[in-house]
Amino acid sequence: MNGFVILDKKAGFTSFQSAAFIKRIYNEKKTGHTGTLDPMATGVLPVALGAATRLIDFLPNHDKAYLARFRLGITTDTLDATGTVTETRPVTASKDDVQAILPRFLGEQQQIPPMYSALKMDGKRLYELARKGKEVERAARWIHIFSIALTEQTDENEYEIAVDCSKGTYIRSLVADVGEALGCGAALTFLRRTRANGFCVEDARTEEELAKDPAAALLPADTPFSAFRAVTVTEKQAVRFYNGGALLRDRLKILTEPAVYRVYGPDGAFLGLGEVHSEESAELTAIRVIHQ
Repeated sequence: MNGFVILDKKAGFTSFQSAAFIKRIYNEKKTGHTGTLDPMATGVLPVALGAATRLIDFLPNHDKAYLARFRLGITTDTLDATGTVTETRPVTASKDDVQAILPRFLGEQQQIPPMYSALKMDGKRLYELARKGKEVERAARWIHIFSIALTEQTDENEYEIAVDCSKGTYIRSLVADVGEALGCGAALTFLRRTRANGFCVEDARTEEELAKDPAAALLPADTPFSAFRAVTVTEKQAVRFYNGGALLRDRLKILTEPAVYRVYGPDGAFLGLGEVHSEESAELTAIRVIHQ
């Protein structure tokens, strides 16, 4: 069974546990999620099944969108409400102050990953080191905040923001930086991912919905790749591609420019992804084949 399921992850579960649930529902040996969500977070978690797991690295859209709530005046060791409070500070910032500070975080910038994260250092997950009370130096990484907007004030000193950002952005770190800029600190209290890999919450299904009708939620393996041009090949070419062989460009039915392509057999079956590497290349190379 090959394809993608867009799960509306519930709070309290890791992305790995959520992918394992999909594995059980579909009785599929191999699954893989396309981007980690913190256990406290909910929302869009695309999960690949079967041979579609081999396509994850080629997903064309890696940007994300979130709704996040945070409380001013506190900091925690995890940068969110699941951690231990490390400091409390008086809050003098108003709603207008929060509104005014947010544009400062737009654009390309460097961000230091939090210690409580799944990144590896010397073979160890950072959160494993953090749980032992260890803190190590982390290299800052480039991220991009495309938009950030205040959506509402949910309580005294608690606010909600909508964020569109690049892959690898830690919203917990962003919130902590907003709190520092306001002079009072802040901790994330709620996080919901509203878009990932081109899928939005309207595409997502809860565990209960999936359990009722798994077949209806399974998307074809080529669904995330609609932005790639399609190439339909002959039966002989399909056999060659299916076995990992390259196809001559001048024998294909369309003019193939350097790019990644969706490749289909004469019966319309999705065979996988192929790539023309350069203008000089005479071949469409098979980079990922989907074995049915």
